[in-house]
Amino acid sequence: MKVVGSTVGEKRYALLLAATDSEYVKKVYGGYFNVFVAAFGEEGERWDLFRVVEGEFPDMNELHNYDGFVVSGSPYDAYGNDLWIIKLCFLLQTLDAMEKKVLGICFGHQVLCRALGGKVGKANGGWDIGLRRVRIVKELLPFSFQGELSGEELVPTSLAIIECHQDEVWEVPMGAEVIAFSDKTGVEMFKIGDHVLGIQGHPEYTKDILFNLIDRLLNNDCIQRDFAENAKLGMEMAEPDRICWEKICKNFLKGE
Repeated sequence: MKVVGSTVGEKRYALLLAATDSEYVKKVYGGYFNVFVAAFGEEGERWDLFRVVEGEFPDMNELHNYDGFVVSGSPYDAYGNDLWIIKLCFLLQTLDAMEKKVLGICFGHQVLCRALGGKVGKANGGWDIGLRRVRIVKELLPFSFQGELSGEELVPTSLAIIECHQDEVWEVPMGAEVIAFSDKTGVEMFKIGDHVLGIQGHPEYTKDILFNLIDRLLNNDCIQRDFAENAKLGMEMAEPDRICWEKICKNFLKGE
């Protein structure tokens, strides 16, 4: 387990890492853990890393000590029956019963849905890679953030986010609310109460991380060259709303 921060009485969070670090991310960022903490962490917090993809899980007797959990993306299918995925589903069911804050990103969004009774599977429209604008149903938002210029509480009606997935949520769990969608994906975000939030896109990704991932998918014959080039072109012409997404995720994790 990797730990950042050690102050007594601080807020404590856990990253449930469902992917192995790519060589690029290890070289440039020191691993995905650092990418997530840079995006969602704040001074005076403790962040613990559990590589669930390798069978490393938090002690069930320690769960009450955490203020929130983040489930990362993964190349694995959220509907798969690998032992670690089944174990992760059980953990997420336990956290839901405890009403602990859980933020699911991409695979994490999908596996949260599965664990809590929804349905996930292959995306009907195939791969979605690149920049995608999602429309937000603002009356259902579990968060808001300060407008930088006006100082007023603002909720955007749409935001651009980096996407990289070929699976999707087909049906949200009972009691869940869809709070964002796009022209490609029907469930871009969902929430359950104020303690579960799933985001299909990658608010933590930078352009260079996505470009490297596109290259690896292309080299592994997972996608076609023209598809890869179009995805990169779209990213070169526009920017994701990273600051807004980071605020959304922080406000969700750290809100009362």
